[in-house]
Amino acid sequence: MRIQALKGFAAAAFIVMLGASSASASSTATAQYEDWLTQQVRHQLVLLPFYSVFDNLEYKVDGSEVTLLGQVRLPTLKIDAENAVKRIEGVTKVVNDIEVLPVSPMDDQIRRAEFRAIYGEPALQRYAFGPVPPIHIIVKGGHVTLEGVVDTQSDKELVYIRANGVPGVFSVTNNLRVESGE
Repeated sequence: MRIQALKGFAAAAFIVMLGASSASASSTATAQYEDWLTQQVRHQLVLLPFYSVFDNLEYKVDGSEVTLLGQVRLPTLKIDAENAVKRIEGVTKVVNDIEVLPVSPMDDQIRRAEFRAIYGEPALQRYAFGPVPPIHIIVKGGHVTLEGVVDTQSDKELVYIRANGVPGVFSVTNNLRVESGE
């Protein structure tokens, strides 16, 4: 009787271990899928034809659902971003919370001036290369928000100083992230 009880206990313990191992493998597979989906979403957004330095596209991946965030100048870019993400295999839902910035000649003038001030600075010119430069300049009602990534803290501070020196700007918010420490 005791041997049968021990066999039953060993079988139950083995089944519990299999279940735990299966749950662990399942969570690993889910994490790998989310990593893959995150890379696919980023890739699709960067390839959008009208995505520029004056737009900011962000996203959150939760399982097979993607939430789009950020600000764009063109309403068509908001639609294009949603359509591109919907076409990714496995995406079940797209929530499009991208803000379309209001049309403003004054804001357009500030955008151009900010671009020249930041990317015209010799120490920052290396960021100007590539299809979409990593420093994004978002202007809304004369207020500037800097988004993106720079290499060093001193670059982040220099971008802020250059952006703050543009005439006609009411405020500058520096949301730049530093990719590597200085």
